[in-house]
Parts: sequence; structure tokens; C-alpha cells
Amino acid sequence: MALSLSKKRAKSLKKSAKEHGFFHFILSKLLYRVPLTLLLLVLVFLWSSTTTIISGHIVHVCVSSRKINNLYCLSAGAQPNFGIPLPLTNASSVDDHEVEVSIQESVPSVDVKNTTLVPQEIASYIQENNINDHDLEVSLRESGPIVDIKNNTTPVMQEIASYVQENNINDHKLEVSIQESGPTVDIKDGKALVTQDIPSYHVQENNTNLIVKKNIDYDRLSEFESAVKVVEEHLQVHRSWRSNSRSLTTCDGRGVYVYDLPPKFNKDLVAQCSDMSPWLDFCQFFSNEALGESIPKLGKGWYNTHQYSLEPIFHSRVLKHPCRVYNENEAKLFYVPFYGGLDILRWHFKNASPDVKDTLALELVEWLKLQKPWALNSGKDHVFVLGKVSWDFRRRDDSPWGSTFLNLEEMQNPIKLLIERQPWHVNDIGIPHPTYFHPHSDEDIISWQFKIIQSSRNNLVSFSGGARPDSPDSIRSVLINQCTLASTGTCKFQNCSSGGCDQPESIIELFLESEFCLQPPGDSPTRKSVFDSLISGCIPVFFDPFTAYYQYSWHLPEDHGKYSMFIDQEEVRKLKVNVVEWLMKIPKKAKDDMRRYIVYELLPGLIYGDSSSDFEQFQDAFSITMNNLLEKVTRLE
Repeated sequence: MALSLSKKRAKSLKKSAKEHGFFHFILSKLLYRVPLTLLLLVLVFLWSSTTTIISGHIVHVCVSSRKINNLYCLSAGAQPNFGIPLPLTNASSVDDHEVEVSIQESVPSVDVKNTTLVPQEIASYIQENNINDHDLEVSLRESGPIVDIKNNTTPVMQEIASYVQENNINDHKLEVSIQESGPTVDIKDGKALVTQDIPSYHVQENNTNLIVKKNIDYDRLSEFESAVKVVEEHLQVHRSWRSNSRSLTTCDGRGVYVYDLPPKFNKDLVAQCSDMSPWLDFCQFFSNEALGESIPKLGKGWYNTHQYSLEPIFHSRVLKHPCRVYNENEAKLFYVPFYGGLDILRWHFKNASPDVKDTLALELVEWLKLQKPWALNSGKDHVFVLGKVSWDFRRRDDSPWGSTFLNLEEMQNPIKLLIERQPWHVNDIGIPHPTYFHPHSDEDIISWQFKIIQSSRNNLVSFSGGARPDSPDSIRSVLINQCTLASTGTCKFQNCSSGGCDQPESIIELFLESEFCLQPPGDSPTRKSVFDSLISGCIPVFFDPFTAYYQYSWHLPEDHGKYSMFIDQEEVRKLKVNVVEWLMKIPKKAKDDMRRYIVYELLPGLIYGDSSSDFEQFQDAFSITMNNLLEKVTRLE
């Protein structure tokens, strides 16, 4: 239902009709509705053929996809079709609406500085006619002193009044159009109640037009809020699986069985290391049980570890776990050492069909179906460690990227440990990216802690990364610009696009010298750099909650303020905040407290020790993960 005050009882509009003639009045109203009707039809069509997905507080739309339940269809290395920025906040008073406000200047005739009336008239009309849950269209055409834009208290009118005053616009005819579509718009005392956290309205001039316009799709905002609620609920479930013990006290009834898979599922994939990339020989990263070549410059326990080496690293540690059993009947947890990330990686740069990319994963599932333990609990007590982001294993129908391994029905029950989880799948659990540091003993960790707590932090801020010129949603170029324009010694930019990040020691040395490390999203929300900065004592600055807050519930605390800073990327994109200047205001005590927490509380649990590591005082990332896994599967009974 659409209502127009211009066709009802508003005295000012009746007056307008008389002045212009009855026929002209009716014709203008009919013509006014035609484009709006066409627009609504187009919007309905687009909605019926789109999928809504979410990255951080960006709602993306994958056109021509019917998988509405796939709330995030971004794959690493693939770009979404387009994005609609939404705030990470709760809209307490407005749900499921689109609000559009536009003001246009035309023939000079009215002094708007001394005009009066309108919002009260709207509110009165709505109240008198019991309009509560309708599509509402309000059109106010002024031909005389009607609207008081100077003293009106609504946020939109204040923005308009400010612009008019600043630009000396005081003798024009104004046409004001306010449209709200959707149920339960709360308009009271002339105010549409919208939370202040929603991005502000923008004012711009286009030739002779003054336009103040903001579109907010509350259907998408409502879906986003519901999706975030699901994510937070899943994280609470993950936290409930955490073991209360800081060490493994007993293996009684907690056996870990490691499947002896045919080599094509793991060892043979490693053997293809020289053919995985056309410009890089991956074999160098698989030496030293996949830790890579040692880095003497950084000291004992440092290796050139590739970010996708987690699968063989984890495998080598499980083989030596104290609770490992060789009789499947004694096991509580079943580990499947499938190197699915390497399987995907070998096809990234080859012209292979989707069927070819899926072959090995499908063969693995068929192999597992023949195993007795798999059938007993439908795979619920089985765990996979996958060294790439979740989206690489959830290929979309319209994309050639990745495999469909995690889309398979058989893969919904098992536990999947990933460097980046799919936030709406409760059995996806995020665990840290492997860093360059793999200590062997407690002493190795303590020695490193002492070094970084004493490190001279000559840079307030640093950013190690590259711009994303082909990604319109990326804020990296803005951050790089703010960093390079900052005063000397304030911010240091390490350009990875020109090879500045090829040497691990250069990255770690930069982080050791920095108070804060900027961590904007890249090809996907998470970054290995987050963990490199944390183990260097550099406080991470996040711009998207999906980079860490919604990922690593077993390894990072629920109170994110203990170890990080957060700036909404929308504020950066719209140039509302200069990140470097903002970080300059953080007190020294706050920085010192966060750094001590990172170094002494978080650091040990973020690194993976070497395959023969022996820790008594600390739990590393592997130990925390295994203890929590055993806690979870023990509760299956």
C-alpha cells in the first residue's frame, strides 16, 4: 500500500493543486508513481535472483544464485559481484526499511531561512489514519513558506540545514521527498527513528541540484544482524568445548586414532611441490617436516614456513601425540590426514575442470565410508585439518575456484579445523595460521618473550602488505596513503607488492619495531600477518570482525580489547578517521598493558612447536587444539 499526503488532507498541498490546476495536479501525481512502480518491480526481480553474503560488515550480493543459506559466498582470490556497506550495530527502532531523502533546488523564489512547519503534519496524519504497517510514501511539494529546515531536530534536516547555511543557499524553491518502504516505520513527533550508528547522510551538489541522499536496506541489515547472532552463538558453543585443564592429565578413554590413508591423499601431494606454482618451488617449504628452511638470523626455532603448510605440520605432531592409539576400538577421536589444501593448491594455476578438482575429495569420502569408525557416529568424532580458507573448499556453481569438498553431505558432521572458518558452520573451527616461530622447549619461548618485551618500538604504526587496486571495497590504499603521509617515524609501510615481504626476517623485524600493526582484510578476511604481529608483540589493529574476532575462539579471548584495537572499515573508507592520528591518542599505559597480555598470555598458544617439542610450562596452539578436540568428542556420549 502506498499513501501520499499530497492526495489527502494536507492543506498546503491542496493549495498547490489549486494554483497549478486540477488536471496538472492529477497528471503530475500519476507520472510521479510510474517510475517508482517500475523501480519497485526491478528491485523485486533483483532480490528474487540474488544471494546475500556477508564479509565483515559488508553485505555482498551474488547475482543469479539461489543459495540463500550460503551467507558468505566469497572465495579467497575471487571477487564478490558488488557490496552494500552496512554498520555492525543494532538498529533498535527501525527494521526492514529503505529510507531515501533527496532535496533539489530549482527556480529561486522562496527564502528558506524563515520558513516553518511539516514534520508535525506528517506525524499527525499518520496517527489520525492509524498507519502502522504499510509501505509509506510521503511527498511534500512546497510553493510557499512551509518547511523549517533550520530548526528541525531530525538528523537528516540538520544535515540539510548545515549545508544550506554553509553554502549561503537562501532563496530557492525546494522539493522534499521522503520515502520509506517496509513494515513498522516508527515516525513520532516528525522523526524517523534511526540509530545514530547508521552511516550519516551525504550532501552533494550536481549542477543546479542540492541532493541529500542515503539508502539503507533494512531487509539486508536485519539479515546481517541475524547472521551475526548465529556466528556469536556458534562461538559460544566452541568456547563450551574448551578443556578446563591447562595440560593433558590422562589419556584414559581419550585415544587418538590416525588413519593410515593411501599416499595419494597426503604424501603424494607433497611430492608434487615443484609443480604447484608456475613461479615458485614449494619444495623449499616442506623441508624440516614442513616447517621450511631455518632462519639463523632470527635465532633458534625460526623457519621459513609457508602459510599453507599447516596440514603436514599438524600431521607430524599428531603422529607423536601421547594419546595416540593403534587400535581403532580404543579411540575416541579419529584424525583424517587428508591434505585438502595442497590438493586445491596444485590446481590453482592449471586449466583443470571442476570434476578434476573434486576427484580426490570424492575418492576420500568413498574410502571413509568403508571404514567401520566412520559409520558408528556418522563422522561426528572425525577431524580434518585443512590448511586453506573455508571458501576454497566450498566452490560456488558460478565459480571455477576451489573444490566442493566441504559442500558434500558427508562432510557436514565431522570437525573441520581451518586457518579461516566459515562463520555460519558450527563444525568449522578456526585455528591459528602457522607462523615462522616453532620452538622446541619452554626455554625457547621464554627467551623470545624477554626479547620482544624489551624491543625498542621506534614506529608507532606499520603496515606490511599490498594495495588492492582491483578491489573497490578494499581500504588498503587509504591506509597506505595515510601511513606514507604521516610524519617521519610515525608509520612505516612495507610494500609486499614489490617484493618487500619475501624475506620473513624483514617482516618480523618491522613488527618488533612497531607499537601497532594494521591488519585490513586481503583476499579473504583473515591474515597470517595477524599471528606474525602478535608473536612479535605488535598490537593488531582490525577493521573487520571476521579477521579474528569471529574466527579463533579457542586461541583468542572473548574480550578483544585485551589484545587489539578495532576501527570500522566504513569509517576508513569514507575518510572519517585518520588511523595513524587516531592511534597516536592511545595512552602509553594502555599500549603497555595490551603488549604484556599478548606476550605473556597469548603468545605461547599461538605458535606451533616443532614435531618433537616438549613443553611443560606452556600449551602451544597444537596442544590447545587437541585438548579441546578430546573434550568435545568425549561429550558425544
